[in-house]
Amino acid sequence: RYRPLARLTTYSGTVHALAISNDGRILAGGVGTTRIKLWDINSHNELLCSSHHESRGTVSCAVWTTTRQTTVETLCYGTGLGYITFLRRGLIDNNFQEICARRLGSGFEITCLSCHPTSSEGNIQIAVGTRDKMVQVLILNTSSQLQSVFAVQLENTVPKSVAFTDNKAIYVFRLYDGKFMKLEDEDGTIVEEVSCKSLIGYAAVHQKCGVFIVDNATDGFTLYRLEGKGEPIRTFATALPSLSVLKQVAFGEEGKVIVGGSDNGLAYVFDRKMGQVLKTLHHADAGLVQMIAVSIEIGH
Repeated sequence: RYRPLARLTTYSGTVHALAISNDGRILAGGVGTTRIKLWDINSHNELLCSSHHESRGTVSCAVWTTTRQTTVETLCYGTGLGYITFLRRGLIDNNFQEICARRLGSGFEITCLSCHPTSSEGNIQIAVGTRDKMVQVLILNTSSQLQSVFAVQLENTVPKSVAFTDNKAIYVFRLYDGKFMKLEDEDGTIVEEVSCKSLIGYAAVHQKCGVFIVDNATDGFTLYRLEGKGEPIRTFATALPSLSVLKQVAFGEEGKVIVGGSDNGLAYVFDRKMGQVLKTLHHADAGLVQMIAVSIEIGH
């Protein structure tokens, strides 16, 4: 059911962020302290990229998006020095070019990003969380200019994951304190705040299934209902960690499976409904598997 396709070598340090394009063809990776790299997944070749990234800090998160008006893929990534950058493939030379870059606020690390899946009229709507406990919503318009919609200051903790949903809400998952919040997507009004029965490292939302999954920072990944009251559905257990580190988690196969990292060199694939391990993917004999990316395309 799952098999290795390739090993892509970065040669220049730790991988801090991964994202697969919506068509399943391109992998983006934040590598080392100075680079964003792109690969063609089918050919395994590195793609040319004209981003002026060197002075903007380590890539901390990345996400791909398209709009209803066009199928052109746009990469959005954030950095440790507070820069948000957008790349898009050129129509003439087919290379990826920087179309917009801005440093947000006082330059605190961008901890999470989410693009609205139904951005319309060529505009891209982005939710951004930053280390100074802020959540912002921005629009990249058709002229490749950023416009602010709203900014909300959280009281107690850093946002680690954000997600748009079609019911005009934004879910914000707060680092370590086990709480998530539901915000109005028009003005950031806090509609609800819920305490989970576990800590939250990374989080991923599957709106169609009405659930989200978190790295519980202890023994694996815990599944919850979006409209629930913080009671877990089930926990997908991995080996007990030797270090308390954040491990990314994601849904795959239209929500049928859950994929997460580990600190023992493996990536785990779980059946969401049954809870059992479908596959352990060997990445290394030991060490942290913190960053993972899953394509929304069936077969990738």
